[in-house]
Formats: sequence, structure tokens, C-alpha cells
Amino acid sequence: MTTFQVPQRMNFSTVAPKVFKAVLALDSAAREGLDPVLLELVQIRASQINRCAYCIDYHTTDARKGGETEERIYQLTAWEESSLFTAKERAALALTEAVTLLPEGVSDEVYAQAAEHFEEKELAQLIALIFTTNAWNRMNVSTRKTPGTE
Repeated sequence: MTTFQVPQRMNFSTVAPKVFKAVLALDSAAREGLDPVLLELVQIRASQINRCAYCIDYHTTDARKGGETEERIYQLTAWEESSLFTAKERAALALTEAVTLLPEGVSDEVYAQAAEHFEEKELAQLIALIFTTNAWNRMNVSTRKTPGTE
């Protein structure tokens, strides 16, 4: 099998270290108080939508290390049709899609569904995690960060 090597455009962390460190700090703050399993599901789903190969590779690896099953990882792209996700996870995934696909906005229904499953502080953390993941996705897609690299 022959693979195609997508050339990385730049190493963002080297070229813009202050910005990179600021996003790392935001990422760390956004994770506080969130369930690690839910956290990885949200990051994988946003990365799938944004087509960030580096982030998909990174977060699926972390999810597996955290005990996530292959079946749930595979079915994440079709979570709405899957019976493998809890109501809380489904609410988080719906919010992830709405925040990631902003031109469509976050409907009152999606927000209310998430608010049913997350207390306000946890919901704020979840929203922060989603927009931080989107920042990582945009950074890595635009610079073509290569999967499997640091």
C-alpha cells in the first residue's frame, strides 16, 4: 500500500510559542471538572467535523488509553443512530456539533438539552472545551500538523 505524505506547513509551537502556550493554558482550564471519557468523545467529534487528522489521531489514541471502546469510537460519527451513548453524552455531542457548526447556531433546544444534563459551571466548562478543541483543529488543519508527531 502506498500512502500520500501531506507536508506540514509549519511548526506552530515553534513559530508562535506565546500563542501556542496561551492555547495550552486555555485547554487546561477548559478541561477542569469534566469527565475524561466525555472530554475525549467531544474532542474526537469536533475534530471529525473539522477534518483535523492530527487531532482525530491524538484524541482517539487518548480515548483508547482511557479505556474507550473501539466500537464507540467507530460509531461516534453516527452517534445519533447509535445506542452506545448515554443521554448526557448525546447532549454533549449535540452541543459539540452546534458550537462547531456555528453558521447554523446553537438552538434553544440543543442548549436546553445540554442544560438538563450539566450544571451551569460544568456546561460552561463543556462549551470552553468545545471552542478550545475548535481552536486546536483550526491551528492544526491550517498548518497541516502531521498525525503521529508531537
